[in-house]
Amino acid sequence: MTLQTPLCDALDIEYPVVQAPIGSATCPELAAAVSNAGGLGHLAVTWRDRKDTRRVVRETRSLTDDPFAVNLVLDDATTVVDTDEHLATVLDAGAEIVTLSFGDAAPYVDRIHDAGALVAQTVGSADAAREAVEAGVDAIVTQGLEAGGHVQSEVATTALVPRVADVVGDDVPIVAAGGIGDGRGIAAALALGADGAWLGTRFVATEEARVHDEYQRRLRESAETNTEYTTLFDKGWPGTPHRVLRNETIERWERSGRPPAGERPGEDDTVATTETGERIERYDEALATPTVDGDIGAMALFAGQSVGLTDDVRPAGALVDDLVSETRTAISGLPGRTNGDG
Repeated sequence: MTLQTPLCDALDIEYPVVQAPIGSATCPELAAAVSNAGGLGHLAVTWRDRKDTRRVVRETRSLTDDPFAVNLVLDDATTVVDTDEHLATVLDAGAEIVTLSFGDAAPYVDRIHDAGALVAQTVGSADAAREAVEAGVDAIVTQGLEAGGHVQSEVATTALVPRVADVVGDDVPIVAAGGIGDGRGIAAALALGADGAWLGTRFVATEEARVHDEYQRRLRESAETNTEYTTLFDKGWPGTPHRVLRNETIERWERSGRPPAGERPGEDDTVATTETGERIERYDEALATPTVDGDIGAMALFAGQSVGLTDDVRPAGALVDDLVSETRTAISGLPGRTNGDG
């Protein structure tokens, strides 16, 4: 059974499976492993300086001959490098696909196209999707409320994807994001009108992902009911909703009556430190990478509602293989479908 969709044709990938740009968890090894397996690997570079951005893009290219994407967040509240300068670095390093989120892609589309690259924009509504298509993007990513990490929408994936599909039509391919953790979810996204699926939480639980062992343990042991949609971990990116695993930091705040920022319990506590000795305070949005030392469980452990489907840690390439197999099985099991149908 073929899984070739308009997304595959547009991005020159074998399968409609996209590894989300999961912040500092991304690295050349993860992105290349996904791309080498036929999906679309991803680098998140917003929190890197220009030198490191250039290095990871070029290193990823050395590890794969297949397409991969590079993501930039456009929200000035969190960027560490001027977006125009950062985009120049990304394109100069040879990125062939650029994805943009938390902002308007329109000012950058022509520039990306002029460099010979493709551009996708993440949206949280049908109106935003319409504007992105009018701006000339090559793909739309619809992020539903179920998603882990920072969230752009207040609408569930199952409601958002059909609305965007109705607005976009056949103009550009659509990638569904939020709450998708296995092949059944990918098959459902395709049935809703998407041309591919964007998975984050599931790829955090891979051997290549740059995350702490304790973080991955929590992912493996958590259920779909163990996440919280909140703005609590706001140090570093204020006011932006996110979905995380429930933990002791959240519970302490709730017991204290949910006080506002500045009055929360342990507001200035140092819960962990980075390899270079930088302090990570309670309510920081910092990711638990492998070299972080301290109370990992008290940090922001980003996870979507698909976390209940994340029960092991495996190589990213093997995960792509399994997702493709599961998707085919799910589709072939639908009424009116038989194995071998296209």
